[in-house]
Amino acid sequence: MTAQDQFSAALGDAAVAVEATMTDLLTPPDPAAPLLWQAMRYAALSGGKRLRPFFVLQSAQLFGVSDQPALRTAAAVEMIHAYSLVHDDLPAMDDDDLRRGQPTVHRHFDEATAILAGDALQTLAFEVLADPATHPAAEVRAALVAALARASGAAGMAGGQMLDLSAAGTDWDAVSVQQLQSMKTAAMFAVACESGAILGQASDDQRAALRAFGVNFGLAFQITDDLMDVTGDAGEAGKAVGKDAAQGKATLVELQGVEGAREIAARFCHNAVESLDLYGDKADLLCEITRRITDRRA
Repeated sequence: MTAQDQFSAALGDAAVAVEATMTDLLTPPDPAAPLLWQAMRYAALSGGKRLRPFFVLQSAQLFGVSDQPALRTAAAVEMIHAYSLVHDDLPAMDDDDLRRGQPTVHRHFDEATAILAGDALQTLAFEVLADPATHPAAEVRAALVAALARASGAAGMAGGQMLDLSAAGTDWDAVSVQQLQSMKTAAMFAVACESGAILGQASDDQRAALRAFGVNFGLAFQITDDLMDVTGDAGEAGKAVGKDAAQGKATLVELQGVEGAREIAARFCHNAVESLDLYGDKADLLCEITRRITDRRA
């Protein structure tokens, strides 16, 4: 099997396994608010490559973590990601009509239901991590909750989104844009990678290496997303394109141009792979997906 085949199979298997875990967690018996759960499932089970869960599973494998803790943690990370997309798409934020090629949650349902679905996905993620079914050790569960809270809160994703909203129409330099993207996008990739090490009760150095990988990958990922907004089409992206420039958003593509942004993304990819040196061949799949990120189309 070639490296490409191995990578594709691993990514597909991870998506199927995480989807099954999320479906189970999002299907409670006799729910009191069935429409809310329907909207949560619509938001969280609508496809996607499941890259963040893939990173949780791959990093957990480095430390021999068993399937159930890894899958539950991966599902929790993806629920946070799903909630963020629901809220990002709202009229008060990015005002998008499409997500992954289908109507956004507020278009399929309504704005109030979308807000509540996002809220509920967020809280369910932390409920899952706090459950002993995720890990028998309370200190491990607490570390998972703390790491995900930092990555998704004011110092991470939510703070990055606030910076993104306030950046429109202002003069930002490359350093400021990178800080914004480190918070909004890279923090969640970093915690996905670190979560496997937390589950495996790894050393500080091992955790730091995976965090560094996630940050650099996340920055490269965001640049390719911004490039798709400029050079792609809605069919490839699964969402509207051309909106960053129209809204005056700060991106490295705007500041450095298409080729300059591609060079920066390639540098982040190099740094990501380099940070995994201490894991040797065990991290081959993580290296492989990093090498592919600059060819991303959706």
